[in-house]
Amino acid sequence: MEHRRVVVAMSGGVDSSVTAAVLKDEGYEVIGVTMQIWPSDHQAGQADRFEGCCSLAAVEDARWVAHKLHIPYYVLNFRELFARKVIADFCEEYRCGRTPNPCIRCNQHIKFDALLTKARELDADYIATGHYARIEYDEARSRYLLRKGLDVQKDQSYVLYMMKQDQLAHTLMPLGKLTKDKVRQLARELGLKVATKPESQEICFIPDNNYGDFLKDQMPEAVRAGPIIHRDGRVLGQHDGIIFYTIGQRRGLGISTRRPLYVVAIDKSKNTVIVGEEKDLYGDQLIASDVNWVAVERVKRPTRIKAKIRYRHQEADALLTPLDHDRTHIRFENPQKAITPGQAVVFYDGDLVIGGGTILEAALSDEVSGEAIKRGE
Repeated sequence: MEHRRVVVAMSGGVDSSVTAAVLKDEGYEVIGVTMQIWPSDHQAGQADRFEGCCSLAAVEDARWVAHKLHIPYYVLNFRELFARKVIADFCEEYRCGRTPNPCIRCNQHIKFDALLTKARELDADYIATGHYARIEYDEARSRYLLRKGLDVQKDQSYVLYMMKQDQLAHTLMPLGKLTKDKVRQLARELGLKVATKPESQEICFIPDNNYGDFLKDQMPEAVRAGPIIHRDGRVLGQHDGIIFYTIGQRRGLGISTRRPLYVVAIDKSKNTVIVGEEKDLYGDQLIASDVNWVAVERVKRPTRIKAKIRYRHQEADALLTPLDHDRTHIRFENPQKAITPGQAVVFYDGDLVIGGGTILEAALSDEVSGEAIKRGE
């Protein structure tokens, strides 16, 4: 095999560690890199409150694995870029009453943009990550395709929909054809101490996974009280700020009612949280913005797809209608629960990622959606 150099994004976990090991075994010249994105020096005393790839422990584990595999290892400082592209976006989305997915923004701006740029400076041919997804080149389409990982339970294609053709062409994801159990088995066989390391479920830059305190610290001016209103118009109480709420939320509403109520909408313009019963969470339409097409250059006509509106959501049958300005309208065959503005919606054809975008509006009325579709024709 031709001698190729690859920069592996190492988080100190079992997935990225096995990724580095597999690629080295396949004959690649492997360089391990951890992207330093945890808080700046004035917060260093709080380092033990950060989890996952942001923690200092993650760097120690990644360095140990690199030494074990006899590969060079570096820690690269992406703090400023991460703060500007990921944390600032995270805060602004909550300020606007939306619920963002910072992992997608990190992939978009840090892993597959900034890290790829750095890899090229190191004369590397590829970057590699421990994602459970598959990249392949389709001669007939003359395009790189993104497919689900073979391990259905671990598939991460949902958080990768924003990848561009040049990024797909220079990225390796060797775990896409493996199961998680197989990955842990390989780690044990290699004698890697991270073989049994648990997965982090928290957002890495949120201390103690406390969203409310983090958002309050980052933008205290956004903490403005306002009304909690039932869908029928009744004022039920006061909220402390819309940044503390998300669609589908039931706990922590601070109101007492006989029947369970959920956040069904957030109106930033009126600083209002709207609540309703569980049935009110269901909607069958959304508009997505900032759409990125992967499998095709662009969808030009109404197309039947399956759409996924959350990482753990089972994709559902829907009709995709392209609109103007990189927007699409999605109408589900059956109503879906808690379609949440700010989250990603990803379009599939079987295991193939067609594309995806950010949910801009959800559960539109027939009148509004009809006008939107009309404008897009």
